[in-house]
Amino acid sequence: MQKASKQRFIGLEWLRFLLGCYVMVYHTFHQYPQRGSVPFLAELTSMGFFATSTFFVLSGFLLTHVYFNGNQMRESGRSFLKKRFCNLYPIHIVALASSILVVSLMQWLAIPPEGPGSSLRFVVYDTNSELGGTNPELFRHYMTNAQLAFNGVLQLLMLQAWNPYFLTFNAPLWSLSTLFFFYLFFPWLGPKLLALRHKWLWMAIICAIYLLPPIWVIWQQQYGMPFTGLLQRGPLFRLPEFLAGILGYGIFRQHQRTNLVIGRSMRTLLALGILLCFLIGTALFTHGNGRHWYFLLHNGLLLPSQVCLVYLSALAHDPKSAWLRHWSPRLGAASLSIFALHVPLFSLFRTLEQLLRGAPMSCFNDWQGCVDAAGKVQLSVTGYVIYLLLTVAICVIFQERFVVRMRNFLLRLFSSSTKPQRQ
Repeated sequence: MQKASKQRFIGLEWLRFLLGCYVMVYHTFHQYPQRGSVPFLAELTSMGFFATSTFFVLSGFLLTHVYFNGNQMRESGRSFLKKRFCNLYPIHIVALASSILVVSLMQWLAIPPEGPGSSLRFVVYDTNSELGGTNPELFRHYMTNAQLAFNGVLQLLMLQAWNPYFLTFNAPLWSLSTLFFFYLFFPWLGPKLLALRHKWLWMAIICAIYLLPPIWVIWQQQYGMPFTGLLQRGPLFRLPEFLAGILGYGIFRQHQRTNLVIGRSMRTLLALGILLCFLIGTALFTHGNGRHWYFLLHNGLLLPSQVCLVYLSALAHDPKSAWLRHWSPRLGAASLSIFALHVPLFSLFRTLEQLLRGAPMSCFNDWQGCVDAAGKVQLSVTGYVIYLLLTVAICVIFQERFVVRMRNFLLRLFSSSTKPQRQ
């Protein structure tokens, strides 16, 4: 648990909340044809990987701040991993169960366009090949019993990120799987990275190493399976982002100790540079010629700007507004729940919106007519705004009323089980 003496980064609280919201929009807003009516909106909401990568950097930065005094962890690695597991696993399991229930409901209701094809077995193979763009139906797959059982075990063990071929049940949960893998390395690598003398040089080395796998994939023209999945979510391939966050905090701490002040003009230049990187990356990703841009942008080219974004956010001063000071930690703490729950919540919300805006009264005497009317409903932007607000509210309540209590319960349970028994 964070000590009171530790500095709170209100800018990082808001950043991780906004990153969760961006990922939520990225995964859901493409379902709305109205997105195309606003110029550049489709492009600006297509960079979900920028948010996820920044979140991994932020996690390394913030955990280093919380768990380190100097270059040493303030508690054992075992204690750290126990706390991280007890915080992450309840979110993961609830999100997994929610996804299974919602997909089963959609399959039973069979409301077009998503309902008839809904199935726990349905997956899409990960590929960035030309065939994936021209013939996407070739990569749709229904898992066999053996595949369903195997991937179910992976989900229960939070190892689903290690499947490079496809994502199952609740796709965004791979990020929790990858994040916990980072936690395993944190007690070992954290002290070593913080003790390095030339942190800027090592930051450059990490960024360069991160680019090697996508460069190899591009050189070998391996745009299909399993390489797309490996680069997209493979824990080992994404580890440099987390390590860059640890090093980024080390640099930040050095600047604090030497009283290096980043003035307003430099902060403005940094913000403009980050924005420019994001806009150029968006343009290359959405309109650039060549499939290689996805791999380069996804795995390395944008990492320096993501580290700068976290660093710049950490410089934010506490606001005078009591409302902002009250909500920043609550919204920031709910970010992981937003990552995990927004897909099943969206599937449930869109199903309910279709039913309610179709012919709901006919559901009592003409079920097929009710389903047909619901299938003709076009999702509304007003409904989408309601979905976004409800999801944030649900995730805040879920985090505070369930995750925190479950985490504390599990910690007490593990603590009591490790106490020596009296003879």
